[in-house]
Amino acid sequence: MTAPTVPVFVGVAELDKWLHDNPERIRLLEIRYDQKRTGGDDGSAGHLPGAVIVDLATELSRTDAAPTDGRRPLPHPADLQRSARRWGLRADSTVVVYDTRSGLSAARAWWVLRWAGLSRVSILDGGLQAWSAAGHPLGTDEPEVAPGDVELGSGGMPELDADAAAALAGRGLLVDARDAAAYRDGHIPGARNVPSQGVLAADGTLGDRDEVRAHYGVTTADAPVPGLSCGGGVAGAFAVAALAHTGVTAPLYVGSFSAWSADPERPVATGAEPGTTGESL
Repeated sequence: MTAPTVPVFVGVAELDKWLHDNPERIRLLEIRYDQKRTGGDDGSAGHLPGAVIVDLATELSRTDAAPTDGRRPLPHPADLQRSARRWGLRADSTVVVYDTRSGLSAARAWWVLRWAGLSRVSILDGGLQAWSAAGHPLGTDEPEVAPGDVELGSGGMPELDADAAAALAGRGLLVDARDAAAYRDGHIPGARNVPSQGVLAADGTLGDRDEVRAHYGVTTADAPVPGLSCGGGVAGAFAVAALAHTGVTAPLYVGSFSAWSADPERPVATGAEPGTTGESL
């Protein structure tokens, strides 16, 4: 795997400098969780000037998958490449992704683009709110961009399948990154609940590296690295990104609980405790 050459999370001040020093190399992507939905994710507040809108549900996931592939299965590389070229991504682009919510949607974009082979991808720390709070202007129109020429593939990030996730869960090394309520309703037996939002400060920015490592229990150099899961590969991707920002490479179970629970052969645990591999609904 090629190591990234930009930080996983970039602050507002640093992004502003990037845009000032080399604007033609920077491609901003605003990630919408689902454009069919409205509310805080509809872009009505405006967006970073020059940002292209990307729909997580249809462009960062595929829609022709079986239930056992999960709610947000990875896109076909050819489809993703067509989308990325429409966004204007070139081989030399530095891509900065952000969202208008908690950063989870942006992290999904970061993970998918890194999986597809891009190394220069960063998440805007604190997202749209942090940019606006710093006094930077917002735009209202989506720009017209020249088609890009980026070539994308697959396999650039470590993944877990259901069997590998089960093995880690049996050792207490699978983290479920959803909120506590969703975890209680059903989870992979043995998975520990460590919500992704727990590493965010009150202003929505990422905590410091020691806080992030402590949150996921990776406090020493020889501590075992957990695998990450969630409901459909979004909150778990944020956890992977947060750990990557501290120098820890963790694998993601992309299908996560939505894929696991669609398989009638897989046991499901409920409640606030991890449970055991022998429990089922």
